[in-house]
Amino acid sequence: MDGATPQAVRAAIERGEALSGTDGFAGEIDGRLVRDVLGRYPLFSEADDPTEWSFDPTDLSDPTPVPAGHARGGSGETKLWTLPDPAPVADGERAVAAVREAVVDSVDAVEGEPPIGFSGGLDSSILAARLDGPLYVGGFEGSHDVEAARSAAAALGRELRVVEFSHADIERGIPALVEATGRTNPMDLQIALPLYLVAEAVAADGHDRLALGQGADELFGGYAKIAKAPDDHRVEADTVRGAARETVRTLPRQLERDVLALRAAGVDPVVPLLSDRVIEAALRLPDRCLVCGGERKVALRRAADFLPTAIRSREKKAVQYGSLLAREFDRLARQAGFKKRMDDHLGQYVESMRSE
Repeated sequence: MDGATPQAVRAAIERGEALSGTDGFAGEIDGRLVRDVLGRYPLFSEADDPTEWSFDPTDLSDPTPVPAGHARGGSGETKLWTLPDPAPVADGERAVAAVREAVVDSVDAVEGEPPIGFSGGLDSSILAARLDGPLYVGGFEGSHDVEAARSAAAALGRELRVVEFSHADIERGIPALVEATGRTNPMDLQIALPLYLVAEAVAADGHDRLALGQGADELFGGYAKIAKAPDDHRVEADTVRGAARETVRTLPRQLERDVLALRAAGVDPVVPLLSDRVIEAALRLPDRCLVCGGERKVALRRAADFLPTAIRSREKKAVQYGSLLAREFDRLARQAGFKKRMDDHLGQYVESMRSE
């Protein structure tokens, strides 16, 4: 069982509590495969035989993921948990205080001193301010993430290890990630590649874990599509809070990709901002504590009052853009003859890399 003891998982099943303090789990228990409500650990079985299973899809001939919040056994799949939908806290100050307590307790509970994937933004700076592990940032020369990480590390009085990406890294990383994750979608690969390349450097330095600020944008309203609800076509919800909840439900597929990419590089993720206690506090936030006056992640920024103001107010680019990996990925595709005028030119480039 990954992530929790069998006793804790049995208790969660018996009580029907999706957020029971286990902080995610996956594995076999009492003859069934089970996976927590946010899919924080990947779990797969053969499509026609749930008794043949693994945490690594490459171990199986026809791997099928166990859906988050479900059990899979010989009689089929059963939904065990649904993401809670608590009423929002009316008192904004009390809501922020609950977020602060949950975040601080969860980060401070991390064992040891794992390295930190550090972009210089709010989420990773929360980890860097409270954990003593070394800081790593990855990107191409001149990228936003590298410059932001340097300035934030200086503000926090921390040293920084810069992992400089190259075209050769992309070229060898694409087939490795397709093999590890089963994903060929260019966007999936562009997101996973920076994590994979930084994790490789972390593993080469002798570490087997990497702390990340994953989940904060989904939980706390960090995306433009949440802030623009209901006017953004990418979400169906008609409120900011509803859009945030809708986005949280996309986490299982994202986390599956990212965990498999990190493990392929030789490390396991540590994600304290995706602990049950943080999720529970985030789900209780009213609209104005998610987005207010154009400011996103309002509650999390207020809660992180131990950070310098310049870091708390900083907006962060998506990793594939902040690292310049998406730009260089496209450049390589065009250099290989896959021009933008072609249908799905990046997808064709990926397929060409697989066949080499």
